[in-house]
Amino acid sequence: MSGGVALRRVERAADAPIAGLADLLIDVVADGASVGFLAPLPQATAAAYWRGVADGLGDALALWVAEIDGRVAGTVQLAPCMKDNGRHRADLQKLLVVPACRGRGIAAMLLDVAEAFARAGSRTLLVLDTRAGSPAEGLYRHRGWQRVGEIPDYAADPDGTLMPTAYYYKRLP
Repeated sequence: MSGGVALRRVERAADAPIAGLADLLIDVVADGASVGFLAPLPQATAAAYWRGVADGLGDALALWVAEIDGRVAGTVQLAPCMKDNGRHRADLQKLLVVPACRGRGIAAMLLDVAEAFARAGSRTLLVLDTRAGSPAEGLYRHRGWQRVGEIPDYAADPDGTLMPTAYYYKRLP
């Protein structure tokens, strides 16, 4: 992938690049990302996950895709809280970048677009969790997210080893 990065919000299930998103998920799981799946991740399982995401798009879930030369290079989801007492917040989910495309600012671009969308929807607080000790923690801290703690043995790594998760929040102006 050599071209520029194009970001787009996927608003309809029919517009979701399921095969490309499935390949991305398989790549990041194979690279050790603890994002809810064990390795090796079958193509059918990855595609089924993304079909479920695509079917859930709407007020309660937003999805962006970063593409280079028409191929999926990254993605992020934002799940605004739909409860009456939580309409000021949203959960950032599944910020993923193809390992071969890391270091090009794609994660930062995806964070920017998700945060801008949250602000436009009057969301003033974002939350997320990530594997404690992962490279993602450095990205989140650099981008102004505050770490609030961790839970030991929260989820299994792709190889099945139980790992802690860290929780972060970010207040939006």
